[in-house]
Amino acid sequence: MGAYILRRLLLVIPTLFGIMVVNFTLTQFVPGGPIEQIIAQIEGRGDVFQTIAGGGGEAQVATEANPTGYAGARGLPPEFIRQLEIQFGFDKPPLERFLEMMWNYVRFDFGESWFRSRSVVDLVIEKMPVSITLGLWSTLIAYLVSIPLGIRKAVRDGTPFDTWTSGAIIIGYAIPGFLFAILLIVLFAGGSYWRIFPLRGLTSENWEDLTLIGKVLDYLWHITLPVLASTISAFATLTLLTKNSFLDEIKKQYVMTARAKGLSERRVLYGHVFRNAMLIVIAGFPGLFIGVFFGGSLIIETLFSLDGLGRLGFEAAVARDYPVVFGTLFAFSLMGLIVGILSDLTYVLVDPRIDFASRG
Repeated sequence: MGAYILRRLLLVIPTLFGIMVVNFTLTQFVPGGPIEQIIAQIEGRGDVFQTIAGGGGEAQVATEANPTGYAGARGLPPEFIRQLEIQFGFDKPPLERFLEMMWNYVRFDFGESWFRSRSVVDLVIEKMPVSITLGLWSTLIAYLVSIPLGIRKAVRDGTPFDTWTSGAIIIGYAIPGFLFAILLIVLFAGGSYWRIFPLRGLTSENWEDLTLIGKVLDYLWHITLPVLASTISAFATLTLLTKNSFLDEIKKQYVMTARAKGLSERRVLYGHVFRNAMLIVIAGFPGLFIGVFFGGSLIIETLFSLDGLGRLGFEAAVARDYPVVFGTLFAFSLMGLIVGILSDLTYVLVDPRIDFASRG
């Protein structure tokens, strides 16, 4: 097992390197870089996308009046543009910039944001509570509800209980998370009916003055609607996955043998079937958690006025704030790869018969 873990850890290096190479290469062909962003703001032309759209095909062509070739730079001296290139490192070849960036990232030096004048690490730490709230609570609730419900549906397969719950689950799966969030806002956050839950933030303004119990209740009060909106799709998928996994196991020969020996149904389900059926459910845990934690919260954060990693990444991508984009991409990709290895270790804990070290 130790050799397998070592191989997986060694595979993290080329995988992470490949992710960074692909994304860095793509950014070299994306119009509207950070220098153009600054030029567009100085020229008072809105953002760089409006400037490019208004300038047509000649926006990126260097001319005698615009020797730099940057859109919107006609009224700016070339020396100023040159200083911007040096400041952002664009005076160096792309390969040199990439290798320098990777060397810094290997040492976990993610630099500073170009437009926020703060270190990338500080920005991520500041936004982390929102993403932890959505990711952790959504994943926890999905597993706590979906696994017992999926087992119950498998045991009572074909009964009215299974039919009605399946209908509710399909409806939940069909409703997009952002649409469900809007429905919750309209119903319970003062949209049109009741004002039961707050609409913005993780805590109230007087949170510091509350007692410990008051702080906990205030926190739970604020996160109820965002977490429900984040959980709906994962809940539906995980419930059906659990049910189908249990049904597959219940039909196998060893279950019939266990019942023939006189074991109780509870012993058969939780002593034999559960261990095997949960393997596929556990395998989906890293993807579910990482998806909700890093990628699935942008719209939810926007609707509920939460300032988390989703909005940070979106704003950085729009502003071409490459230190934030690549720094968070490196850190989160590394975290996702490590979580994948931990998932394999969980396989072994659930079923010791699995031996990854013996493969290939």
